[in-house]
Amino acid sequence: MADWRASASKRLLAKLIPHVGYPLVGALASTYRWKAEGAEHYDAVIESGRQPIMAFWHGRILSATYFWRRRGIVVITSENFDGEWIAGIIERFGYGTARGSSSRGGVKALVRLRRDMAAGKPAAFTVDGPRGPARVAQPGAVWLAKATGNPVVPFHIEADRAWTLDSWDRTQIPKPFATVAIAVGAPFGVAADADADGVEAARVSLGDRLRALEARAAALLLRP
Repeated sequence: MADWRASASKRLLAKLIPHVGYPLVGALASTYRWKAEGAEHYDAVIESGRQPIMAFWHGRILSATYFWRRRGIVVITSENFDGEWIAGIIERFGYGTARGSSSRGGVKALVRLRRDMAAGKPAAFTVDGPRGPARVAQPGAVWLAKATGNPVVPFHIEADRAWTLDSWDRTQIPKPFATVAIAVGAPFGVAADADADGVEAARVSLGDRLRALEARAAALLLRP
């Protein structure tokens, strides 16, 4: 497959989209009314001298980008055309990017994340990305926790009114003035000497925790 960078029009588009997308996302998300539960887990990890590895489903990327903005969190973005313009938007929200994906450059990106975490930066994973299957946790966040000694902090976001895209991850875009609930789970670690079975158990546990957080976020929306 030809590299998208060979096309002058795509290179230009990758530069232009963030200039439009960033203010649009910011304007939309600034209207949201947030309900948060467990957000103190993030601060507790930072105060302990470690860095959180944030983990969530790909379908909540827009609202998550806004909620966790301006914290220097480093995320993996793919090396394709979509990854380029997405990186351009999230960097404007104060994120760092490590380029790669599970299908291309994944090891390089994880090594970059390990280096960034050693330098004191948090990380984040859409754990079922970049292509799914949806709501099935991949091992990247667990591997990084094992390699760095930093804990995974899972979270889920739900909105009371939203558009749902017809995409593999059913991306949710909360509508203007929506109430948006975020449920953050307790941090959990992965032992440095965990074997393949231990890593797999942690991966399965992460998926279970995220599904439980979905229910917590939905319940949070029902509270007055």
